[in-house]
Amino acid sequence: MNDRASEQPSVGAAPIENLGARVRSLRLTEDLKSTSNLRSPVIPWVLCVLLTMLTGWLAYRQWAADGARRVSSEPIAVGTNSGRLKAPASAGQDAPLEPNLVSDRAENGSNAVVLESKGYIVPRNQVLVSPQVSGRIIRLDVEEGSRVEQGRVLAEVDPTEYRAESQRVNAMLDRARQELQELERGARPQELSQAEAELQENEIKLNQLEGEFGRLSQLRTRGLATESEFDVAESNFRSTVRRVERLRLALELLREGPRAERIAAARATVAQAEADQAKANWKLENCSIRAPISGTILKKNAEEGNLVNAIAFNGSFSICDIADLSDLEVELNIQERDVSRVFAGQRCSVRCEAYPKRSYEARVSRLMPIADRAKGAIPVRVKVVVPADEEGVYLKPEMSAIVTFFSSTVK
Repeated sequence: MNDRASEQPSVGAAPIENLGARVRSLRLTEDLKSTSNLRSPVIPWVLCVLLTMLTGWLAYRQWAADGARRVSSEPIAVGTNSGRLKAPASAGQDAPLEPNLVSDRAENGSNAVVLESKGYIVPRNQVLVSPQVSGRIIRLDVEEGSRVEQGRVLAEVDPTEYRAESQRVNAMLDRARQELQELERGARPQELSQAEAELQENEIKLNQLEGEFGRLSQLRTRGLATESEFDVAESNFRSTVRRVERLRLALELLREGPRAERIAAARATVAQAEADQAKANWKLENCSIRAPISGTILKKNAEEGNLVNAIAFNGSFSICDIADLSDLEVELNIQERDVSRVFAGQRCSVRCEAYPKRSYEARVSRLMPIADRAKGAIPVRVKVVVPADEEGVYLKPEMSAIVTFFSSTVK
């Protein structure tokens, strides 16, 4: 009995131990607890650092934008050695200029720099040399960079067709002039004498027929002449009367000369022939293409042997481009916020970016009458003074240049 009593508790203890082990297995281990305790405070700190950095970056951008607006709204003073423009300092600290200080300096005649802007060099006069007649180029004397004088022959178009046309219209003009001269001079004395003699001859014949007709009329009344003989005599007499009248009128017309309307028509024919002659000679003359201005050849757009068409070349294409490189300007677009500092006749200085150590005197030539809405700017032209020995050497069309605007005017 005692042995059985001692065995019974051992049988019931096994399920209890298994249940406890299963409960313990569901609990978090100490390692997992420690790991979670370490990670939980890291994430908030990382987020705080990122937020702080973002706030600082936004504050820096706002500060930079405010500084740029202050600089653009302040007048620009004399440039430093580094080429940058700074506002003058007052009492040891940066202070913006008052808006009226620029005008005060201009009135005082100082050479304060009020603005700098970048533009491009352009010729004041650039000509596209285009043919005025069509044909094949048989000679071309064009080379880029060479200087030509006004009137020099640059190219020649085959003149065969235009020479023949000129000869034809010259002959037509001679014919029209001779016809007009004939009408204006009237009939010659020999022609008048011939008409008078013919009239007198028919008048004598008329007298003879008139007498014969009278005799036959008397014989007819007596029955001595036949009816047919009388009719022939009457017909001859009356036709001669009409012929004498016609010759008399023709003589009067010869004496009066041709009608004024015929002379006017002949003069109009001469004028038309003269116009045709002028046109043909103009075409023949323009077979030689000449330089319209004195300048430098910028581009060569054709070759010897090319066929050229005057209509196709007009305004769009050319044999070559010529410009006077002694008369250059800088084309700029001044922003609307800065255009109040620019005026006609203003003294400027031009530096080409290709040769930054070379400076040229200049002045504001003109402000264009219309703005560029897309750019929010006013086109401005600055006239550059180019020395005679430097024409086409340093300053070339389409090169970029920096223009410095001073507060004074050119005297």
